[in-house]
Amino acid sequence: MNASAGRPATRLAAGVLATLLLACSTQVRAQERDYCPERPGIDTPACTMEKGRVSVETALADWTRDDGAGSREDNVLIADTLVRVGLSDTVEARVGWTPFGHDRTRDETGIDVADRIGDVSLSMKASLSHPDGKGLSIAVLPFVTLPVGRSPVGDGDWGSGLLLPVTFEMSDTVSLDLTPEVDAAVDDDGHGRHLAYSSAVGLAFALDKAVTLNAELQALRDDDPSGRSTQALAALSLAWMVRDDLQFDIFGAAGLTHDTPDARLYAGVARRF
Repeated sequence: MNASAGRPATRLAAGVLATLLLACSTQVRAQERDYCPERPGIDTPACTMEKGRVSVETALADWTRDDGAGSREDNVLIADTLVRVGLSDTVEARVGWTPFGHDRTRDETGIDVADRIGDVSLSMKASLSHPDGKGLSIAVLPFVTLPVGRSPVGDGDWGSGLLLPVTFEMSDTVSLDLTPEVDAAVDDDGHGRHLAYSSAVGLAFALDKAVTLNAELQALRDDDPSGRSTQALAALSLAWMVRDDLQFDIFGAAGLTHDTPDARLYAGVARRF
């Protein structure tokens, strides 16, 4: 048999194989989940990272102001970061840390300044429904904080808590987020724990394919032994998905009660690998 007679068939087979491989590869890319950062905002979305994917989410600068009777406290966190790693299609592991915080308090006695590192948080989010965040998505998120930092940036003792993030897509452009939470929060003096619980609710509006506006409310009850308090705040944030794996964001919140810090502003970035 002439060897050259088999060459067209070989080329055809190779071409068909290449086409099939390209089609499969395109299908895999098409089925990849949309990137779902937890920044910005108060609520925690119920979506989880895909297996083998990593999300690094950082607040470039996070400023909080709290005015009291004859005093003012300004707290600035730099590079407050959350790393999320997909362990399976429904479970992600998470590590958070604040590498630097600056706290400045001014009252009639003078000015007190402290520069500290913050605590480390370890957590895991497990999806109970729709890990891609589509439709009705529900997850459970237990966490623990380790007292790596010192007051006033760190808590001074270990704490723990549980969140139940819920996301519901009301339409192609509007989704509802709900995040109830209960904590064994660290006492204000840094020794021991007490009950604290909160709930946040928000609406996310897709202004276009790349820009999302979030409007949120949160109420929190803190039963600290040094004094019980009820906080409430309202927040607006804007997220810009520059690329499929890169997002920039800005956030602003205002306190609605006397016990709530008066204002909070931050800007950050989220990147998927």
